[in-house]
Amino acid sequence: MQFNIMGKSKERVLKALNHENSDCVPVDFGSTAVSGIHCYIVEALRSHYGLEQRPVKVIDTFQMLGEIDEELADKLGIDCIGVGGSKDSFGLDNTDLHEQVTPWGQKVLVPVGLDFDKNERGDVYMYAQGDRSCPPSGVMPDGCYFINAIERQMPIDDDNLNPEDNLEEFSVLTDADIAHYKQSVDKATATGRAVVASFGGAALGDVGLLPAMGLKNPKGIRSISEWYMSTLIRQDYIHEVFEREIDLAIENYSKLWNALGSKVDVVFTCGTDFGTQEGQFCSLDVFMELWQPHYRKLNDWIHKNTTWKTMKHSCGAMVPILPGIIKAGFDIINPVQINAKDMDSQRLKDEFGQQLTFWGGGVDTQRVLPYGTPDEVRRHVIGQCEILGKDGGFVFNSIHNVQANVPVENIVAVFDALKELRTK
Repeated sequence: MQFNIMGKSKERVLKALNHENSDCVPVDFGSTAVSGIHCYIVEALRSHYGLEQRPVKVIDTFQMLGEIDEELADKLGIDCIGVGGSKDSFGLDNTDLHEQVTPWGQKVLVPVGLDFDKNERGDVYMYAQGDRSCPPSGVMPDGCYFINAIERQMPIDDDNLNPEDNLEEFSVLTDADIAHYKQSVDKATATGRAVVASFGGAALGDVGLLPAMGLKNPKGIRSISEWYMSTLIRQDYIHEVFEREIDLAIENYSKLWNALGSKVDVVFTCGTDFGTQEGQFCSLDVFMELWQPHYRKLNDWIHKNTTWKTMKHSCGAMVPILPGIIKAGFDIINPVQINAKDMDSQRLKDEFGQQLTFWGGGVDTQRVLPYGTPDEVRRHVIGQCEILGKDGGFVFNSIHNVQANVPVENIVAVFDALKELRTK
C-alpha cells in the first residue's frame, strides 16, 4: 500500500483549515509531540510494510515517539511533516545521536547524554543536559515505555517569588537557532507536505513542561499541584509569568517569520491541558481571566503578521472551555478527546465546527485502538471521518499519541480504512 500524495498534501491540509472540502480527509501522524506514534509501533509499522529495519530515531525522548520518515509517511499517506527545535526535553542536542537499546530491547537513536542504564530495581533515570552530578529530572520505571518527570521543587517563599525563575527555560532565539529552523523548514517544504512547526516558548503552565527537565536546578514553582493551586492563590504572579512569556514568544516568532515566512503552515503553540476525563481543571471564568488574554495577544499577533494557523492542544472534557478557546483566537484544537465526558463527535461538529478545525478525534486510543478488533477499528475510523470531515475543518489524527500497547494489526487497520476512504 502506498498513497500518491505529493503535490496534494499541502493543498489538502490548507483546504481543511479553511473549512473547505478536498479530495479526501488529510492525515497527520508525527508532526507534533501530541500527534505521534511510539517508537515501538513505528518499528512494527516499518516491518509490516516491508521497509528496511534500522534503529528508529526518537524525536520526543520524554514520550519515546518515533520518527515517521519520508518512506514510511509515503506508505501511510501522511499529509503533514513536523519541525522542532534542536534540543529535547532534557536539554540534549537532537542532532547529535547515538544508538541505545531500550529496556524493552529495541534499538533506537537518541541524543548523546541519554542512556538506558538500569539501576538495581530496573528503573532508568534521566539527567538534565546529561549531567549526572545533578539530581535526576526524569525516570522510566521498570516496565514502562515512556519517561515520567521528577519534580524538584525547592521550598517556596511567597515574599520573594521571582517570575524570572519560572522563565529560565525561555530565551531569545540565537542565530544558530534560527539557522536550525530554516534548514529544517526548507527540508520539510521539499516533501510537499503541510509544515507544522513546534517553536515552543508559549507553554503558559503546560504541566508536561513545568518541572523543567532540561534545567539542572530549576527554581520557581515547579510542582504540578503547587502550580494548580497558584492559579487561584497567586494569580498576580501567574499573570506576570504569562505576560513576560508571551512577549518573549512574540519576539521570537517575529524573527522566525522573517526567516521562514509562509513555508510554515501551522504553529503548535501550546499544550496546556484544561480538561480531565470527567471535567475541567478550571472554570471558564478562570480560563477567561488567567489564560485567555495572553493567548489572545499571541494569536492576534500571529494572525496580523503571518499566514500561520495556530494549534491549541488540550486533552479531556473541553466543551465548557471551547468557547474560551475560540475567543482566544485559536484556529485548531487537538486532540479532540471524544471518549471524555460530553465530547460527542456530532455535537462538537455541530456546535464548534465552523470556528475550529478538529486535529484529532479520528480514533479512540483509550478503548477502540488498543482493545478493539481490526474491523471495529475500521468502522470506527470511517464513522469519525464521516462526522468530523464533513465540509472540511478536520485533520485526521488519533486522540493523542499512539502508545506502545496497540496491536500492529489495529494501527494498520486505521491506515487501511483511510486508504479505503481515499479510493472510494
